[in-house]
Amino acid sequence: MGLDRAVLFRLATSERFERAVRAVPGGEELSRRAASRYVAGQGSGEALTVAGRLLAAGHGVSVDLFGEGVSDVGTAAGVAERYRSLAAALPPPPADAWLSVDLTHLALDVDPAGTADRLAAVAGALPPGRRVQVGAEDAARTGAVWGCVLDVAGRGLADRLGATVQANLLRSPGDVDALVDAGVHVRLVKGAYVERSGAHPYGEPTDVAYLRLGAHLAGRRAQWSMATHDGRLREALLLLGGAGTVEQLLGVRPDVLADLRRRGVPTRVYVPYGEDWFRYWMRRLAESRGA
Repeated sequence: MGLDRAVLFRLATSERFERAVRAVPGGEELSRRAASRYVAGQGSGEALTVAGRLLAAGHGVSVDLFGEGVSDVGTAAGVAERYRSLAAALPPPPADAWLSVDLTHLALDVDPAGTADRLAAVAGALPPGRRVQVGAEDAARTGAVWGCVLDVAGRGLADRLGATVQANLLRSPGDVDALVDAGVHVRLVKGAYVERSGAHPYGEPTDVAYLRLGAHLAGRRAQWSMATHDGRLREALLLLGGAGTVEQLLGVRPDVLADLRRRGVPTRVYVPYGEDWFRYWMRRLAESRGA
């Protein structure tokens, strides 16, 4: 990993840096303009408009309200209600429209049991065939995230849940099996954070881990998707008859997305929106520094 990429990842989690950029005259407007490639807007109406265009083009969508690190239970309850309203506003089936959420947005750090209840409420608001995908967070939270997901799956809601697994984490092979055994859909990514321990190095070791996990999921005939813009990994796993769906981020390689649809490969696009867009944009910048 190049130094600039590592620094950008750290800046992406820095509230101080975000405040500094927003405080510079014109800084917020310039950064918002740059981020608009990857962000569907600040309100749910804008996000649903973008989602509708993608659905009309033959892609599935997964809509996410930005937010993480909530420490107030009342705020988290309000977030859950916003997600329930979003679930009701999605285009009706058979439109392939899912939701995405980070569990720290539902106060995972301070109220794990309540977070499970809030996730269950969101999942329960979805009709059959739709899921809420739980996002990846840093390795220190992975155990708590999976505890919450498996709790909710055990309440009879496994068919409404998805979980994002980071291939770079050393623990992920065991996590994949636990999620598949529980009936939870797996979204496989390379890795969203710079980890100090418990992870494969960025580059070839992570790529190999991704291929191995993808092949394992394909061999188990699991419900899963590959979420990567790495064409080598994607095509290798497609040749294996791998994932049912290829997932991409809004604004990243739309030419590839269109080509996949022409080839008959099912696709899903992550459609994020909300006011807390800055750190997400910084992560996209950091990822652009690597393959």
